[in-house]
Amino acid sequence: MSETLLKVEALNCHFSGLRAVADLSFDVEAGTIKAVIGPNGAGKSTLFNMIAGVAAPTSGTIHFAGLRIDILPTHRRAALGIARTFQNLQIFREMTVLENVMVGCHLHGRAGLVTALLRGRALRDEERSFRDTAFALLDRFNLASKADVVAGDLSFGQMKVLELARALASKPRLLLLDEPAAGLPQAEAEHISQIISDLNRGGMTVLLVEHNMRMVMSLSHDILVLNNGQRIAEGTADHVRRHPDVLSAYLGETENA
Repeated sequence: MSETLLKVEALNCHFSGLRAVADLSFDVEAGTIKAVIGPNGAGKSTLFNMIAGVAAPTSGTIHFAGLRIDILPTHRRAALGIARTFQNLQIFREMTVLENVMVGCHLHGRAGLVTALLRGRALRDEERSFRDTAFALLDRFNLASKADVVAGDLSFGQMKVLELARALASKPRLLLLDEPAAGLPQAEAEHISQIISDLNRGGMTVLLVEHNMRMVMSLSHDILVLNNGQRIAEGTADHVRRHPDVLSAYLGETENA
């Protein structure tokens, strides 16, 4: 029997009287890829922000691995095993590629990043371990040759992969991927899709927001469709692509067949 890793119950979020998310409930089973889709303004980013701890729900609860997390600060959620990438890249452009990934490693370190970068003698072994872990991730994603390159000099597609590698350095149980293929040509989008598929085959649980429907339909075990902050459909790709409410809200037309 599969484990429910993430449970969202009766979640609401209002901003200045505007309803961004309304009475939303869903589960994410461990070891699966669940996609969240919908038109712009549907509430997808707000949902991610509430799960990660960037935004607070007006009401409702979020449980991760059986623990209520909507009352916890962002860093506590990250320490529990939730990692996120962003639609707008959040990499450190002046740091090297290797140092960017090491930032993720330091989540589980004995000291903060600043202290470790000062290379205190007691932390040298830990830092060496972090460097090895970070380099292994870069090697896995074909970025090892760029380890000492300043991150801002990477191509946009390489930056996307770097952000994913940094998220994995924190050893998450749940990956929140916010439009990982946004702005990429099809070939690079397919590369990102393959990385996500490989991670999932290795046991990683993924919650994915993405507008690339080819990626969504090929990767997802099930799909949650939002419109105006509300769930209008949920199920397999075949189910949601034929759902009349999805055709009306997401595509702007009703099914005539």
